[in-house]
Amino acid sequence: MDISTTKDTPLPSTPPPPAAEEKRAARGATRPGDRIFLGLSRGSGIFLLVIMAAIAVFLSYRAVLAIGKDEGNFFTTFEWNPTGNPPVFGIAVLAFGTIVSSIIAMAIAVPVAVGIALFITHYAPRKLGGPIAYVVDLLAAVPSIVYGLWGALVLVPQLDGLYGWLNDYLGWTGIFEWQGGAPRSMLTVGILLAIMILPIITNVSREVFRQVPQMHEEAALALGATRWEVIRMAVLPFGRSGVISASMLGLGRALGETMAVAMVLSSSFEINLSLLDPGGGTFAQNIASKFSEATEMGRDALIASGLVLFVITLLVNGAARLIIARRKEFSGANA
Repeated sequence: MDISTTKDTPLPSTPPPPAAEEKRAARGATRPGDRIFLGLSRGSGIFLLVIMAAIAVFLSYRAVLAIGKDEGNFFTTFEWNPTGNPPVFGIAVLAFGTIVSSIIAMAIAVPVAVGIALFITHYAPRKLGGPIAYVVDLLAAVPSIVYGLWGALVLVPQLDGLYGWLNDYLGWTGIFEWQGGAPRSMLTVGILLAIMILPIITNVSREVFRQVPQMHEEAALALGATRWEVIRMAVLPFGRSGVISASMLGLGRALGETMAVAMVLSSSFEINLSLLDPGGGTFAQNIASKFSEATEMGRDALIASGLVLFVITLLVNGAARLIIARRKEFSGANA
């Protein structure tokens, strides 16, 4: 029997769209609604950049006026007396207090927030996870002044035991040495800030963990992974960039918090090695407490310190963007 062979014929290509459809597509790209939306979006972005530039120019101009009259070193002086003769003021104490209190807050809040987010999304039953998430959402809506009142009236009196324990077992380090007195120190500020930024980091991290592809988790379980191994190998790598973003949002609030810090901190322009000794200050707290009574020279000095806080915030957010960009390809989001 003859066996005939036939050549493989290529599949027919998709026919081009009719002329009417091409005209309709071209007309859709230039619809009035599309043009209006494009213009509004572009204008909003440009307007935001203009606002940021205007803020930077204003702060820089007033800061130059103040620093030009400062008889001390603006970055290293441990004094704030812009109304003196001659005026002397510096941000050394403010920069130290802002950075230290923010680091303490992040060290406490980030692990706890990630743990709460993982518990809500991967461990808690739905009937329990829903109410916990709702309570966390409510914490984000509490005003700063309420946190400050709670910190001054409830938190500060309850920290004597913790301060005594730290002094007894870790006082030899010098960092946790306590000389007695009201616990209105940088550690107290850090604890209060951690409570304030906890719901922000928790909410964002929770939503990120919910976006983990189900196939990643099922594949890990099929290979015999435990619940913790699934979280370590599939959930955390996927949500790393989101957790970093959430942490930067919380850090932004910690850097700029004013009234709550002012109500629990015994501010003074000195740097203490111990985190338990009263004293220190932050940029935002110093501006809030001194702006109403400041002279024109004092306001310029406060604006100069605000410019430093503005730059620190920009640098922190820029560093976060770089970290996210470097980690994004390893996050597993594109797998």
